[in-house]
Amino acid sequence: MTSGASWLASADAVATDLFLDDLTEGELLALPFLFEFWAMPHQLPPEGAWRSWIIMGGRGAGKTRAGAEWVRAMVEGDRPLDKGRCRRMALVGETIDQVREVMIYGDSGILACSPPDRRPLWSASRKQLEWPNGAVAQVFSAHEPEGLRGPQFDGAWVDELAKWKKAQATWDMLQFALRLGEDPRVCVTTTPRNVGVMKGLLTMSSTVVTHAPTEANRANLAGSFLAEVRERYAGTRLGRQELDGLMLGDTDGAMWTSPALEAGRVDHAPDLTRVVVAVDPPVTGHAGSDECGIIVAGIAAGEAPEDWRAYVLEDATVHAATPRQWAEAAIAAMARHGADRIVAEVNQGGDLVEAVIRQVDPLVSLRQVRASRGKAARAEPVAALYEQGRVHHLRGLDLLEDQLCAMTSRGYEGKGSPDRLDALVWALHDLMILPGALRRRPRVRSL
Repeated sequence: MTSGASWLASADAVATDLFLDDLTEGELLALPFLFEFWAMPHQLPPEGAWRSWIIMGGRGAGKTRAGAEWVRAMVEGDRPLDKGRCRRMALVGETIDQVREVMIYGDSGILACSPPDRRPLWSASRKQLEWPNGAVAQVFSAHEPEGLRGPQFDGAWVDELAKWKKAQATWDMLQFALRLGEDPRVCVTTTPRNVGVMKGLLTMSSTVVTHAPTEANRANLAGSFLAEVRERYAGTRLGRQELDGLMLGDTDGAMWTSPALEAGRVDHAPDLTRVVVAVDPPVTGHAGSDECGIIVAGIAAGEAPEDWRAYVLEDATVHAATPRQWAEAAIAAMARHGADRIVAEVNQGGDLVEAVIRQVDPLVSLRQVRASRGKAARAEPVAALYEQGRVHHLRGLDLLEDQLCAMTSRGYEGKGSPDRLDALVWALHDLMILPGALRRRPRVRSL
């Protein structure tokens, strides 16, 4: 679906002039306020019967404009004094100030979007907007859920639901208040966060979602802003949430959390004492196999073991159709980082794993490891290193971090197999947990 604005921007000068010359004076005056013409696909409400529409996007993706225009579409009629679909709306934000400054008076707020003959008036004493056709919108703060007890509405716009401290209580009170008209609806504009109220709302059959990253609205954003946030946050979980507009899943009881991983992120690793490439080979080697987890990590060793710091440098995981392909990927990662050796799990392949690797490089330094305990038990001592602040991540490890945030003491609760996580555990176990005992251990050791 292409907006009229996109067509107009891509049309040549002749086509643009013909289009504009064909409009009457009234149509030209109305054109800036015809949102259907200017809107991007994610800013337009989906068809069909729904109760809640969630516009989930990155920072600056045009969510506020979409919410404001939806309110206009609900309360306005064909002419300025005609009644619209809704007569009593609720505007709910984290605070009254944020509703007023962002949702109402903001650059993309309701007043900025409204044509002069339909622009509502703000009544500060009553905390409400009043349209020329008699429709009103009352303002509420998410800090005071009980404020929604009593009033009733036929529509609502909710902004940044995922960041409210009393989100569930406020949302529940709003649902009881949406009882006017034949089909009361609510529009939710929010940057995603993996919180209970959002997870519950997304499971409802009456919920529809549109989504867009920050980049979708780049024509209306400062180039310096995009350049800065790309450089600072690209390849991080925070970037995926705040720029890509994706809701990331931190599982309840997970050994790793997004905030903890972000706290340990660095842009560069220092000079490293030792670097390894850890490999978690798939059970089989064909197009339908699991991925082969390949993680590169290094250690900056201090005088005492408690001073050692590990740095996860790269996730080189591949989906290989043949064993040789993942072996080549591991050897290539070793060469890129000047790694000292490969650490490979051999539970599934035994001698075959070594044979495949040595077909690519017969002289490669290789340590074989064998798992005798469950994934959660193996991961716990490595997770403890993170809790101590002794492991740091470079950027570009978002898929690995997704797996980490789905590992609990009960086991892995994500999709598929945690091949990246397994490889990480082997790498950090080799670098941080085993070093003092390496010379006393057999070549194939259990964990």
